[in-house]
Amino acid sequence: MNAVPLLDTAAPSDSARRRGLVAFFAIAFGGAWLWVLGANALGQSLVNPLVQLPFAFMPALGAIVARRWVTREGFADAGLGLRLRGAWPYYVAAWLGPLAITAGAAGTAVLLGLWDGDLAPLRDALPGVPWWLTVLLLVSVMPLLAPVYWGEEFGWTSYLRPRVGGGQLRSITVTGLIWAVWHYPLAFVGYVEFGNVGAGLLVWTVSFLLQEMLLAWLFIRSGSIWTAALAHAGNNMVLSLLLAVLMEDPDGGDRLGATTLTWLPIIPMALLCGWLLWRGAFRDAARKSPRRHAREGFGGEGCGPAGRRGRSGPPGPR
Repeated sequence: MNAVPLLDTAAPSDSARRRGLVAFFAIAFGGAWLWVLGANALGQSLVNPLVQLPFAFMPALGAIVARRWVTREGFADAGLGLRLRGAWPYYVAAWLGPLAITAGAAGTAVLLGLWDGDLAPLRDALPGVPWWLTVLLLVSVMPLLAPVYWGEEFGWTSYLRPRVGGGQLRSITVTGLIWAVWHYPLAFVGYVEFGNVGAGLLVWTVSFLLQEMLLAWLFIRSGSIWTAALAHAGNNMVLSLLLAVLMEDPDGGDRLGATTLTWLPIIPMALLCGWLLWRGAFRDAARKSPRRHAREGFGGEGCGPAGRRGRSGPPGPR
């Protein structure tokens, strides 16, 4: 399946685009970082999902303000439509991909002698529930939690990445770096505790770069930001959670440490990203001409003016 072409007939001027990016960054970074600092000062834990929500939705808020009131370009290229009929293979990839990466990271830990393959912590997580059913439950709730992770994807992958410019790989790299830096304050307020903060942030940055490549691929190929939101939910609720449970210390805490638990998934993600690059996964989208974009629209299913349902409106709460 080829990449879904983007509609660019009403692209804003360069000056408008710059103003939009300034507004987006001011809200995405300023609002998120102020929230983190304020919550921490008030003694609120950023590990609490409810405390995290305003932080996670700031990129979406920035994108909405920029699209609606600064550039007035609207939401035609935002990928708000589900496009289930045409994009279902990418929903399957987004749904099962995090579990496959978890298996790859766990296998890497066994091969390196970092983990003995003991599934007892997973069996103990829900007493009386088989370990495989626990995994199935985590995978099953991913679609329900995708709206929670929509905020970041709507801001970074849907809005910022296409506006960075310079081709798909450059835009993905720049977006991944910016996305990583946006997370940095969390390393200083107890959300994640790296033994060596510098090394931890470096590994974290590599992880975000690879994640952004996979998320961007899902968005580009499906034409829907919901595939990326689903995969993001899997990263947090399946990949990160399962590795933390499986490799926890019996006395509490992480046996391997946050840095190791961060770089273990990098191995399978890097292999997957390498395969996508080898297959030329981003070249079709990069070669689409503006005229062809305008003629084909954004894939039809409620995603833009060229679609059967017309222009999509602003998104609701994530």
